[in-house]
Amino acid sequence: MAGLGSTLAAVLALANRKLYVWEDPRIDDVESMLPASNCGACGTAGCRQFAEALIRGDLDPGACTVATTDEQQHIANFLGVDVGEHEQRVARLACAGGSHVAHIRAHYEGLPSCRAASLVSGGGKGCTWGCLGLGDCEVVCDFDAITMDAHHLPVVIDDLCTACGDCVDICPRQLFSIHPVSHQLWVACKNQEAGAAAEAECEVICDGCGRCALDAPEGLVRMEHNLAIVDYDKNALATRIAIERCPTGAIVWLDKQSGVQKGFKARKIIRQQPLPPG
Repeated sequence: MAGLGSTLAAVLALANRKLYVWEDPRIDDVESMLPASNCGACGTAGCRQFAEALIRGDLDPGACTVATTDEQQHIANFLGVDVGEHEQRVARLACAGGSHVAHIRAHYEGLPSCRAASLVSGGGKGCTWGCLGLGDCEVVCDFDAITMDAHHLPVVIDDLCTACGDCVDICPRQLFSIHPVSHQLWVACKNQEAGAAAEAECEVICDGCGRCALDAPEGLVRMEHNLAIVDYDKNALATRIAIERCPTGAIVWLDKQSGVQKGFKARKIIRQQPLPPG
């Protein structure tokens, strides 16, 4: 038995020497400096993988949108690299149909979840493209960057949003997407239905009139399936002119200081109470 034990120990020692993979000890140091949120907003699977990418030089500390400026600089100083410049990215919601402007056609009772409601006849909202307002996105956000407003619509707090994408993944109607803050021209709707029946379901629906596409610089906005689509490859051409004649206010201009701005032709919404069930 002693001989067998000695032989196995020798085999293990040899295997350890032959199969050993060296790992840069700085990886552990850098990982300890990171927020440990493992959100994936940096483009890697987690903080460990991000630390490895930093050591390889594939990414820079500024790519971690969860870390504070001081934390990013601390990592940069440790590695002897620049922090790097990255434009802030945030989650955007393609819906403005709160309870005061969009009809609910059926009463849903069940698990308070958009995913659950969507499985029961679509959740009861008249607009089959619109936000169901049960707050799955608020629950899944680990950074408190999403709150539900008085009209049961998610509101993204840009200063808290890390662009992790959890809200994108959880929304059953795929209403969230991640965008740089420089994308100020925004279509707050995903409706692709045309006609009076669709317009009767929501007062801020994109009705497919095409005025935004006609008024915007050439190629910036196009119409697809009755919905305005912004070509962000031409974002440098974007101006407020594209929103001014929108009759419903479905296409908006997002300003860091002033918030959501609608065009001068958009109908004014003063109602604050929910629309009666239809």
